[in-house]
Amino acid sequence: MYLMKTSIERIQTGVRIEKRLLKVLKGLAEQLDISLGDLIEGMALHCFEGKTSFSAETLEKIQQLKTVYDLDLTAADSHNLQESNDRK
Repeated sequence: MYLMKTSIERIQTGVRIEKRLLKVLKGLAEQLDISLGDLIEGMALHCFEGKTSFSAETLEKIQQLKTVYDLDLTAADSHNLQESNDRK
């Protein structure tokens, strides 16, 4: 089955994101051999359709990365995050 490529325009953006979460995302992108931007695009597009982005194997890798980077946040935390004033 041949899928036709969709032409898009990408722009550079600056977003602020929790430090450990970014480490997990970068680690996962590296594991999947894709760019961080491609990973985020794919996650968002799947989410918008109510679909899961990852296989069971990839979810296992995510859990391993969360352990490595001490990421203990969950979806329940998503609207309750407060940035500390301690910037390093």
